[in-house]
Amino acid sequence: MIILKSKEEIKRMKKAGHIIACTMQLLREAIKPGISTADLDKIAYEFILKNNAKPNFLGLYDYPATICSSLNDEVIHGIPDKKRFLKEGDILKIDMGCIWKGYHSDMARSFPVGDISKERQRLLNITEQSLTIAIKTANSNNTVGDIGSAVASFVEKNGYSVVKEYCGHGVGLQLHEEPQIPNYGVSGKGVLLREGMTVALEPMVNAGTCKVKTKPNGWTVVTADHKDSAHFENSIYIGPNGPEILTKIQGDCI
Repeated sequence: MIILKSKEEIKRMKKAGHIIACTMQLLREAIKPGISTADLDKIAYEFILKNNAKPNFLGLYDYPATICSSLNDEVIHGIPDKKRFLKEGDILKIDMGCIWKGYHSDMARSFPVGDISKERQRLLNITEQSLTIAIKTANSNNTVGDIGSAVASFVEKNGYSVVKEYCGHGVGLQLHEEPQIPNYGVSGKGVLLREGMTVALEPMVNAGTCKVKTKPNGWTVVTADHKDSAHFENSIYIGPNGPEILTKIQGDCI
């Protein structure tokens, strides 16, 4: 069931989005060669609690951390590890969210670690642009298929592929709500978007094949050909004046 949100609910989701955007900015400043992914997880955990919110990934489906920290060919769900240190030239994907007064936020970014290759930077740029396209397409009276079609068309035109096994989703009182929003589809098909919907749009883009597999830890998803992957995500509100990003810094961070 798709749940339309009231103005008061949107206010709470904006606050949850603000907190997680500030957390992401803090991590962005901390990312450098030599830091461990566990150190980044601790930074996120402490900052979220400091802002009177709760990490929503921690414990969800028994996930053991506040953030997902996925490197290079890892698509999503990389588990932070105190023995895993960032290296110059890596690309790091951070995916995380929080709960504030019962409402969830969800956000992902892909970061360069130090200086990265032109090929890796292009992958990050195209993936970020595909998220912008997804958001612009998320207008009321468009469909889920319109979003997926626009994302896949842009990504494939630029020589990359979109992951099909994982997708965007509704967000609100639960981290994962209806509808599911794939990053591919047929324009005009699928669920009709309506004013009041809140969704998390998250293109996952691979440099090679779209196929993925899961590591033995049962969590971390990698590209089947071990080529690089990138991931960008924002939670948005479909409002009367079009889509509005919820996961952004609105005012000062504490």
